[in-house]
Amino acid sequence: MLSPFKLALRRMPGVTPGTRSLHRHLLLWLLLPQLVLWLAAAYVTYNVADRYANRAIDAALKTATRSLARQVKPIGNGLFIDFPKAAQDIIEADPDDRVYYMVSTPPGEFILGNNKLPPPPVTDARLGETYFYNGSMKERTPQEKTKQLGIRVAAMYLSFGDENAPQRMLVQVARSRASGEELARQILVDTALPLSGLVALMSVIVWGGIRTGLAPLARLRAEVEDRAPNDLAPIKLEAAPEEVRALVKALNSLLAQVHENVSVQKRFISDAAHQLRTPLAGLKSQTELALTETDNPALQARLRRVHESATRSAHLINQLLTLARAEPESVAAQGRTRVDLRRLASEVTAELVPRGRHAGVDLGLDDGDEKPIEIHGNALLLRESLLNLVDNAIRYAGDGSVVTVRLSAQDSQAVLEVEDNGPGIAEADRERVFERFARATHEGNGCGLGLAIVKEIVERHTGTVELQAVQPHGLRAVVRLPRIVERKATMA
Repeated sequence: MLSPFKLALRRMPGVTPGTRSLHRHLLLWLLLPQLVLWLAAAYVTYNVADRYANRAIDAALKTATRSLARQVKPIGNGLFIDFPKAAQDIIEADPDDRVYYMVSTPPGEFILGNNKLPPPPVTDARLGETYFYNGSMKERTPQEKTKQLGIRVAAMYLSFGDENAPQRMLVQVARSRASGEELARQILVDTALPLSGLVALMSVIVWGGIRTGLAPLARLRAEVEDRAPNDLAPIKLEAAPEEVRALVKALNSLLAQVHENVSVQKRFISDAAHQLRTPLAGLKSQTELALTETDNPALQARLRRVHESATRSAHLINQLLTLARAEPESVAAQGRTRVDLRRLASEVTAELVPRGRHAGVDLGLDDGDEKPIEIHGNALLLRESLLNLVDNAIRYAGDGSVVTVRLSAQDSQAVLEVEDNGPGIAEADRERVFERFARATHEGNGCGLGLAIVKEIVERHTGTVELQAVQPHGLRAVVRLPRIVERKATMA
């Protein structure tokens, strides 16, 4: 059974079963920016590392370009190339980081070097200035396969010839971009690994901060879940943050309104029951007198129906009053004492024996032990619950049946059983009959509140009640209540 508070929460707008966790929602929106920033930092780091690697390569290529340009000397309208074979072998010695060079006279007259280097992208080049750009060239591998190689190129335009016939010379020196890219990747790895550790540490800190920040909500949820269905007392959560305190205040205001409405309903039921008891008692007395004063069979039949209705109404009123007394506030107001359940069962059984005989039921107490079984509870309400159990058995067991009341102590529990060999109750109805105004049969003059009252009183005493089938036929009501266990003093 859901408490009014939990029911109100379920009906609040935006609070639906399966709603995403607030903890996961906050964690997602706090960690997602970190991931985006980490990716952005990795991208920026790689590009910065690549730019600085290119700077180092460009400095070396610029020096090599100027050195190569000095080896090509103009003589009149021709060129004198002073590039020894030893210098060429030194430049091309490293197979993993080869240097490519090319000297040409644009547009496309190859003079010296590798006739594969791409031309510079500039259209209006100034003489003597070095231009750097990225390109690609085809290179044959040792396995006689052609692959596309990314290169970094430095290019410089020089002039030669006389004033009447000026000419331009293009000197290019290139180097594979593999070493620069490898350097950039290494810088990225060396930077990203510590950054990843910091991001992971920050994620753990964020996760812990979210758990700490949402802990008051978890305590609020635990306090609500641990409450009894009818507990409408204000929620106490003073140590919570301001936002949670505001939520608690709003919920307490809601609980106060619900408590007021419930109290008004209870007072109305109690007042109405009290007001109806007197006229119903008078009606029963008048019908009984009228039955003795008339000999008309038809009139007697009508009077008996009026008397049965008045009796049933009076029973319903008494049950409603008992149900009102079984509410938590009433139980707390009436107080609790040590109650001898064995003695209480004996008194109730003896009190109902005449009623059992009138109904043709053999009622008895199966208890050969006289040792008290004490529990901590309200004697009046416990008596009422036992009366309802035995009365319910007498009403529905049928003429000629046997009703037995048993009492025993099992460890820390007191077990009370009321068993009959009547028709019993179908298994599908054994839980339903504990609901208010629910009946398993339309026979008899019951009102469907007896077992509901029993369950209410037993649960108020932190006990349990259940119905069990008896073979070959019958029903057993079993009530378990925590009993007072005396601890024996031990010698030191």
